[in-house]
Amino acid sequence: MLGFVRRLVNAVALLLAVVVLNFTLIQAAPGDPAMVIAGEMGGASQEVLADIRARYGLDRSKGEQLVTYVTKVAHGDFGYSFYFNRPVAALILQRLPATLLLVLTSLFAAVLVGAWLGILCARNPDGALSQIVSVFAIAGYAAPVFWTGLMLLVLFASVWPVLPVGGMSDLASPKSGLALVTDIARHLVLPAATLAIVYVAQYSRLTRTSMIEVLGADYVRTARAKGLPELVVVYKHALRNALIPLVTVVGLQFGQVLAGAVLVETVFAWPGLGRLVFDSILRRDYPTLLGVLFFSALVVLAANLVTDLVYRLIDPRIRTAGSGVS
Repeated sequence: MLGFVRRLVNAVALLLAVVVLNFTLIQAAPGDPAMVIAGEMGGASQEVLADIRARYGLDRSKGEQLVTYVTKVAHGDFGYSFYFNRPVAALILQRLPATLLLVLTSLFAAVLVGAWLGILCARNPDGALSQIVSVFAIAGYAAPVFWTGLMLLVLFASVWPVLPVGGMSDLASPKSGLALVTDIARHLVLPAATLAIVYVAQYSRLTRTSMIEVLGADYVRTARAKGLPELVVVYKHALRNALIPLVTVVGLQFGQVLAGAVLVETVFAWPGLGRLVFDSILRRDYPTLLGVLFFSALVVLAANLVTDLVYRLIDPRIRTAGSGVS
């Protein structure tokens, strides 16, 4: 219990630091939001610009704006969007489910496929399959996410048009119930595959290396000497320990996956936080950008806490040590 409280306090302190740092960096960026807002209106006089600055608090000093913003965030108020003219929290909560669906699906597919390929390669490290996966891993890791997305876009838009290449659902013929779920799943395939390919490459190599090391351990040789079936030795005795490095990397890379989602959502017009970030940067919509960064940090912290829980499920030694400390 004490360990959980300590992690919670650290998470709150980290979120506060993220809020202050993001606000300071964004305010230091060039550009005047009032001019952007006026530009959307077709131009404005100095009086109108002054009114815009007063309405959004842009006429105050940077220090006053920071204190006001931190105070509002502490009360759950993330302000109003300059461009969308809606509460930032409402905008984010509207887009967050789409991003979480994309990110979690991609991670699940990457872990599942990567671990499976890594296990197959570890059982025969010098085989043809291991060599093919190694080449795929190098190519998948080297290819930029946006390039992979564009190649899939061209392939399935022109050469083999069997999957939708944009949006989250078919707006021309709205669906409901199971038909809607199926439609969203079809639209999810290409963005999720684009984001997952890079991590499948990494996770397959990591699992292969870890499994080779674990399969050479004494307790695995003892299990084989007892006459246990090879599948039991690999998937029950060896896999649990081999997954610990993979879980570590997945937890650390969750923020990178969110960052990659910005590019993927832009390529495939996926209506998530990535598109919201892209539009906010172009239009100097600082409140929306700060809100997205805050919620992204919150999601990453939650992912780290989940990683700790998964550690305890995989390795009983961590669970025992944690209970001893608490």
